[in-house]
Amino acid sequence: MMNILIVSSEVSPFAKTGGLADFAGSLPIALRQLGHDVRVITPKYNMSDEHSLQLSPVVEHLDVPISNRLETCAVLEGTLGGTVPIYFVQNDTYYHRDHLYGDSQGDYPDNAERFIYFSRSILEICKAVHFVPDILHCYDWQTGLVPVYLRKFYQADPFFEHTAAVFTICDISRQGLFWHYDMHLTGLGWDLFTPDGLEYYGKINLLKGGLLWADILTTVSPTYSRDIQRKEHGHGMEGVLQYRSEDLYGVVNGVDYTDWNPATDPYIAKNYHANTLSRKKSCKKQLLKEFELPTVLSRPVLGMVSHLTAPKGLDLLEDVLDALMKLPLFLILLGTGHEKYHTLFHHFRDTYPEKIGVRFEQTNTLEHKILAGADMLLIPSRYEPCGFRQIYSLKYGTIPIVHAVGGLNDTVKAVHVEKNIGTGITFSKYQADRFLNAIQEGLLAYQDKKSWRALQQRAMAEDFSWSSSAKEHEALYHKAREKFSASDTSR
Repeated sequence: MMNILIVSSEVSPFAKTGGLADFAGSLPIALRQLGHDVRVITPKYNMSDEHSLQLSPVVEHLDVPISNRLETCAVLEGTLGGTVPIYFVQNDTYYHRDHLYGDSQGDYPDNAERFIYFSRSILEICKAVHFVPDILHCYDWQTGLVPVYLRKFYQADPFFEHTAAVFTICDISRQGLFWHYDMHLTGLGWDLFTPDGLEYYGKINLLKGGLLWADILTTVSPTYSRDIQRKEHGHGMEGVLQYRSEDLYGVVNGVDYTDWNPATDPYIAKNYHANTLSRKKSCKKQLLKEFELPTVLSRPVLGMVSHLTAPKGLDLLEDVLDALMKLPLFLILLGTGHEKYHTLFHHFRDTYPEKIGVRFEQTNTLEHKILAGADMLLIPSRYEPCGFRQIYSLKYGTIPIVHAVGGLNDTVKAVHVEKNIGTGITFSKYQADRFLNAIQEGLLAYQDKKSWRALQQRAMAEDFSWSSSAKEHEALYHKAREKFSASDTSR
C-alpha cells in the first residue's frame, strides 16, 4: 500500500472546466479500490459550498510563504466519491471567484500568484494534516512548482525523505507562462531562471518545473507522449521532453461508465445495450425532434459536440460543409466557441434547415442525447491529448470518425469492413479531403446494416474503465519510487 496525494487545480464534481477535472476526480477513487491511502488537494473555489458539500475545517490557520511575506489559508476536508478524503485550500482573496482561471475579459491577471501560492501550500498542508505521501501526483502547469519545492525546500526534511513526484501533462499547449517580474513570488532563487530551469524566452514557465523536477512524467495517451516530443506538437517543450524521454509515459484516461452508459442513462429516450440496439432508434427520433429535423430514421445522423475552435477541427468541417449538405445525412452540432464559427453555422442552419441542427451552448443533457441518438460522432481534432467523447461514443454504439492523432489514435481502432475488425473510422492526414473521405467511408459502411450492427457491438465491447488505468498508474508510482531511491535527487 502507498500513501498517494493527488494535486489538481480542478476536481470533478467540485469544479470543472475540462477533462482534467474528470481525471482528477476519478483516478483517486480507482486507486483507493486497489487498497492505497489516497488523498486529494484542490483550491476552494466560489462554486464549492461548504455546507452543501459537508466540508469541515481541519486546519483553521496555515501560513504559506509567497514572495517575501506569509499569506494565511484554511484547509477544509470533504470526501470524493464517499471514500477519498479531499482537502480544499481556502483563501478567498485568491479563489473565491465566479470562475476558475478567468472571465469574459480573459485570464485573471494574478493567476501566477494564485497558483504559485497553491503549489507552495501543498507540502505545508501535508505536514499540517500529518499525511506523509509516498507519491505526489501533480497535474498541469497550475501544480508545476510542487516537484520543484519538494526538491529545493524540503529535500532535507525527514517528513518527505521517501516522497517521489509524478507529473502529468494533460495539454502541453497550456504552460503557465508569466512575465519574469513574477519570479519573486516563487521564493526560488534566480539561479533557476535559466533555459535549463524555469525560464522560457524571458518568461517564467511553470509547466517546466514539473517537467524537469518530477521523477516520472506521464501524459494521457501513449501516442500523445510521442507526439509532444516533436516540434509540430511540442509547443516549444519538445526539447525538454526529448531530454526526459526515458521517464515519460503515456497512459490512456479511464472513464466513469456510471454516468456514460446507454443501459442506465436517464437522459435518453430508451435505454439499450449491445443486444438491444434496435432501441437506439427511439433515441435517434428523440434527437431529431429536439433539433427540429425531419424524423427520417433511415438517414444517418452525424453528431459533433465540441469547442468551436480551429484546433478542434472546425476548420476542416468548414471546408467540407458544402459537400456534406449534398449527401443524404443530418448534421447536428453542439458547442460554443469562436464567433466565426457561430456565424458560419447560423448561415448553414438557415440555408439547410432540414439537414442541419445547431445549439450554441454547453449542456450535459443534450450531449447525452447526441451520443445516444447519432449514428456517427465527428472528432476531427488537429491534436488531442486523449479525449473522452470518442470513448463515450464507443460505449453508445455511435461510431467515431476521428483524426488518428494522440489519444484518438490509441482508443479508436481503424475499421476494416472486409476483415470485420475495428471500432471507428480514422484519417491520418489533417486535410479536408481526407476528412470528407472518412465521412463517406462511414456513410458507405452504414448502408450494410448487418455489418454496421457488428461494428457497433465491437465498439460497445471496448472497456476503458478506470480499473485498468489505475493499475498502470500504480506501476508508474513504483517506478517513481525506485527512480527516486536510486538517484541523487539534487538536480
